[in-house]
This record gives sequence, structure tokens and C-alpha cells, in this order.
Amino acid sequence: MQRKINAFFKRQAPDPDPNSGDEARRERGGGAAEPNRPRSATDANVLNKKRSYGQFHLELGQPDFLLHTCAVCGMMYARGNDEDEKVHRAYHRSYFQGVPFKGWRDETVVARSEGGDRIILATGENACMRNSKVQEVIKVVEKKLGFGEGRLLHKLCKVYLLVSSGRIVGCLVAEPIKAAHRVIPSSSSEDKHELPDNKIEPAQANHTLEFGKISFKREVLRRHNHPDKNREESQGPGAIICQQEAVPAVCGFRAIWVVPSGRRKGLGSQLMDAARKSFRKGIALGISQCAFTPPTSAGKALASSYCKMSAFLVYREGDV
Repeated sequence: MQRKINAFFKRQAPDPDPNSGDEARRERGGGAAEPNRPRSATDANVLNKKRSYGQFHLELGQPDFLLHTCAVCGMMYARGNDEDEKVHRAYHRSYFQGVPFKGWRDETVVARSEGGDRIILATGENACMRNSKVQEVIKVVEKKLGFGEGRLLHKLCKVYLLVSSGRIVGCLVAEPIKAAHRVIPSSSSEDKHELPDNKIEPAQANHTLEFGKISFKREVLRRHNHPDKNREESQGPGAIICQQEAVPAVCGFRAIWVVPSGRRKGLGSQLMDAARKSFRKGIALGISQCAFTPPTSAGKALASSYCKMSAFLVYREGDV
């Protein structure tokens, strides 16, 4: 017959004397009992040591697997990397709100506003061009406007910085030029005010819905297709055509940049006004003596608004 299971496990009576077990083991083994080994410091360190975890990612064809591009500032950085995240936060804040600026001991202030804003001139003559803060702003402008690194400035450039509330919120780089070319305005931009707009006309048939004392009348929206407008959109908002004949010019606006939070507030016009009045000592230049580099769509709108006409001046590298 099979033995009962509980026969294999015999309950032992508890030993009231903790030393009695050592004596019993000493009698069975014929030697001294092994003393309890104290815990060493290395064992405590192993138990208390924090585990380090590594972050792994699965590459499944994502376009931004290694580097992510910020949709606002355009900077590429590695998500999850503490150092990259810190650099991106600092650059993003400088791009959107302006570069922090505490001021210089010897500033060449060319314009001040009633609100306390000021425009500072930095050139090679006043030794401000090599300042680290100027170089920081220039890097932001180069990245935003598509200039190659180190290709925006040269020894004849003058940098105008607009400072507001302890931050540099605008920058203009001007250079001396000899000639420029006038933009040929498109017919759609000149005759834009003459084009018929969309009109709302009442329907010929009498379609009226009445609910008690409330009545609803049907109306038809007539949309007009403008061939000139469609042609301009197909060419692209930034496409410009210039005259071949060159005209004299003195000051060239090489680059203009304003923080996104300060746009459409006249900051770009303030920078250009300050440049016209201080580019030559004792002489205030006219708008017709200033020209722009081939602008983007936003720059084209700024130039047309500042010059009060769409036929503004544009210069190329050979006109310098």
C-alpha cells in the first residue's frame, strides 16, 4: 500500500533555546558551529544600487527616426536626448521671443522709441561685430533665411539690432552697393483693385422659407475666375522679374529678420528707417537709394509695403 504523503514531512517541535541547535549541529558534525557571517558593505551596495535602463526605439520607416525637425524654429534634434532637448529649448526660445541681451558698456544707439526700445549699430569699427551676442543672432538669421554658415557677414556689413524688453527681437544687415534693378510688377498686382470681386446676388426664382414670422430667402454667390490672378499663383508668390537696366543705389538690405512674436508690428520698418538715417554720416538716404536682395514671399510683401509700391529695387552679388 502506498504510504501517506504526510509521512514524509514530520513536524518538529520548536526549540526554545536558540543555542541548542548549534549544540546539536556540533554533536552531529563533530566540530564547532559556524558563526553567522555579518553582511559586508559590498553586499549592501549591491542591494541598494539603482538599475540603469536604456531607451530603445523601433525603426519602422519613420521619416524623423533619428532627428526630429521642430515645426516652429526649424531646428533638428534627437528626441529623448537630454543634451539635445536642452539645446533645442534654448534655441526655440531665442528664435520665437528673441535672443537675451543685457546690453554693452559702449553702445552705438542710432534710434530710440517712446516705449524704451532702442536700435544698436554694430560694425567692424566699433569692435561689436565680433561680439558673441552678435554672432548668436547672426546664426539664427542665417538658419532662418537660408544663408550658408558664415556667409552672411563680410567686413563692409553693418548690423542693426533692435532691442526690446531685454531681448534682441530684430536684426538688419546692410552693405554698400553701387547699382540695383527695378522690379517689374505683375499686371495682377497693379490692377488688383480693378478686378471684380465675388458678388452675392439674389436668386431669380422666388425661393422663400417661412416659419411663422421668420422668413429665409435663397441667395446665389457668383464667383469670378481671374486669369491674371491664376497666372500669378502659378508663378509662385516669391517669383520676381527685374529690368535689365541698372539704376544707382547706395544701401543694400542684405538680410532682415524679426522674431515671429513681433511681426506685423512695424519692427522691420523701424530697422530700415534707422539704417537709412545712419548708413552715411550726416546724410539721410531716401527709399529710392535703398535696395533689397532677391526676397522671399514674406520679404516681397515687406518691401512693397515699405516702399509704397511693388516696383522696388533689387540687387545681386555683382552690384556690390
